[in-house]
Amino acid sequence: MSYKKGRKSTDGGESLAPNAFGVLAGLSGLPSVPDAPPIDPPEKTPPEKTSKRGQKNTKRGRVDIIRQTAHRGGKAVTVVKNFTGIGLPEKQELAKKMQKACGTGGTVKEGRIEIQGDKRDEVKGILIDAGFQPVFAGG
Repeated sequence: MSYKKGRKSTDGGESLAPNAFGVLAGLSGLPSVPDAPPIDPPEKTPPEKTSKRGQKNTKRGRVDIIRQTAHRGGKAVTVVKNFTGIGLPEKQELAKKMQKACGTGGTVKEGRIEIQGDKRDEVKGILIDAGFQPVFAGG
């Protein structure tokens, strides 16, 4: 039993697919296109900006800034928590900015950002620039 029976040759003899426009070439008596006046392009006026895509979001919600020393050997840690509508990659990016501005280490744990040392004022400035409304909470 030969499986080559239904195959088409690819050596250039016939085309592999039928030409859909080949039938139209043989038709005659088709109506011609009426002469229409040229269409002037509309004047290009810049559209009013309704999108806020390029603008900074300044209403991203309240976040709490807390200074903790418990269970850390007496060393202070600045904790930022209660983020709403922000994913882990953006939290990590914010943590990097905070670490760089404060000159200390830090991490993102359980949905909150922890920065080593009492750096509440520096962290507040970064959060305001990012569009959050930081609030000092706790002691």
